[in-house]
Amino acid sequence: MKRFLKIAIPVFILGFATGNAFWYLASPLWIDQVVSESLPSELQVSEVSSGSFRDADSSHKGSGNVQVLRTEGGAGLVRLTEFQVTNGPDLEVWLVANPDPQTSQDVKTSEWVSLGQLKGNRGDQTYNVPADVDLSAYGSVVIWCEQFGVLFSPASLAF
Repeated sequence: MKRFLKIAIPVFILGFATGNAFWYLASPLWIDQVVSESLPSELQVSEVSSGSFRDADSSHKGSGNVQVLRTEGGAGLVRLTEFQVTNGPDLEVWLVANPDPQTSQDVKTSEWVSLGQLKGNRGDQTYNVPADVDLSAYGSVVIWCEQFGVLFSPASLAF
């Protein structure tokens, strides 16, 4: 019986840890988080720049539109519409100075600012830009996996 427990307990612990790690890393591949936010109709905004998301590579795909907006009060917003991206762990929305990042290294070597966690990998959503950020200094919006340092989908901005 002792021999059985010496084998069964470590196997159970290893299996439990491996199963949890697999679920954490792989479940985003088949579980979509859909968001449907709209801008308040009374909010007056003007478009600063816009672009379209594209695939980063064969594994990390994205599509949809992005608009960088400024409110009457001067606040900055980033608006994603008709948006979808390959789901993954710890995805964030970043403004990046590089106007056309092709690789993760392009993003890492550029100046960037995080707008926070991605609310959902599908649907319309809006992100507030910190007040001290100069919107004209950033040439793209990217979906970034913070945990693994991987570019999921870039969108070059046209002013």
